[in-house]
Amino acid sequence: MKEQDICLITPGHVASTPRLVKSADALSEAGYSVHVIAGAPFPPADRLDAEILSKAKWAYTRVETRTGGAVFFHKVVSKLLRRFLRSSGTLSSGLAARAQFAESPSLVCSAARIQAKLFIGHSIPGLYAAAAAAAIRGSKHGFDIEDYHDAETPEAVADPVEKRVRSLLQSELLPKCNLLTCAAPLIGKKYKEVYNVDPTTLLNVFPLSQAPTVPALPKSITEDNPATFYWFSQTIGRGRGLENVIRIMGEMRTPTEMHLRGFVSPGYAEALQTAARAAGLRRPIKFLEPGSPNEMARLAAGADIGLSVEEGSPLNKDICLTNKIFVYILAGIPQLLSGTTAQKALAVELPDAVVLADMARTRQTATQLDAFFSDPERVARSRTSAWNLGRRRFNWDAEKEILIRMVGDVLAQYR
Repeated sequence: MKEQDICLITPGHVASTPRLVKSADALSEAGYSVHVIAGAPFPPADRLDAEILSKAKWAYTRVETRTGGAVFFHKVVSKLLRRFLRSSGTLSSGLAARAQFAESPSLVCSAARIQAKLFIGHSIPGLYAAAAAAAIRGSKHGFDIEDYHDAETPEAVADPVEKRVRSLLQSELLPKCNLLTCAAPLIGKKYKEVYNVDPTTLLNVFPLSQAPTVPALPKSITEDNPATFYWFSQTIGRGRGLENVIRIMGEMRTPTEMHLRGFVSPGYAEALQTAARAAGLRRPIKFLEPGSPNEMARLAAGADIGLSVEEGSPLNKDICLTNKIFVYILAGIPQLLSGTTAQKALAVELPDAVVLADMARTRQTATQLDAFFSDPERVARSRTSAWNLGRRRFNWDAEKEILIRMVGDVLAQYR
């Protein structure tokens, strides 16, 4: 296999790792040869992967993480290692990686086959795979910190084994990275406190090519034409603040309707519809088909308000800045921001484009939103502000230059 400049690695689908896809596209467009190593654990997402790969200018290797004798064996080994760790055993980083992600050996093997000068990991399994492949190849490695991984999920906080392996891997590997980026300023600050590293922030913004060609005009809201509250994710499930929004909508005078886009967790659609009826919503929630990651801004553009309503726990939710925020900005629509620490800080940079609210104060937030929608001039000003912010500041066309410069500095060491 011919030598590649850069290899990007994720255990998940390319469709569920938009930062990796944006990076691969940007680096390829900058003239680098790029190879992506990715898993495919969730069959419904295969279609979305195929849409991305059909347009990709970079090479791709899929790691099998679903079926087969090797997959079964790796899962058994992972369970045994986790059991060992529960009894206070100590592990090397390689075994810790297998305990944390069963298919770590497959990810490493696939990456190590690539003769790359720089390996960049996404998520904890990607970090270990990038470091291991770089060691095998005598290359450099880096890591993109998309979340505060020590408190990324309830499991990461509550499970002592998960806490140990994440801490072990990051403590050992992060200081050795030749390139380190993160998705939000407060995530970078937390990593500096915990691991004494200083990642460069690359926001979760999106290319201008994914934006609508013209801004959508605000509509006149009536009983027959309610205000659309829009939210999207790969998976629609609990712990995303949607129940709070439903209660708020139930308190509003403004006619409203909730639209949710993504794969719905089993039983959750019925649970949300029940919650909507209990809250007094006059219209059932609409569940929309998942869309291509490249179409998210255009799909959001017809909504009256986007929902960026992360809850404050676990800690990652309080300090992260999600894709949704920047999709809504690029789409040119207002958004409702919950009062997490990170979102309150960002709201200062988004004059007129957001409604910042304490989601626990249902009646107060309902009053805020009623006041917003009853003022057509404010709605129009908010949409214009979001549209302009997307074009002038919060887009990948500007942000990617930071990544290209950083990669160039690392690769310059080979000259």
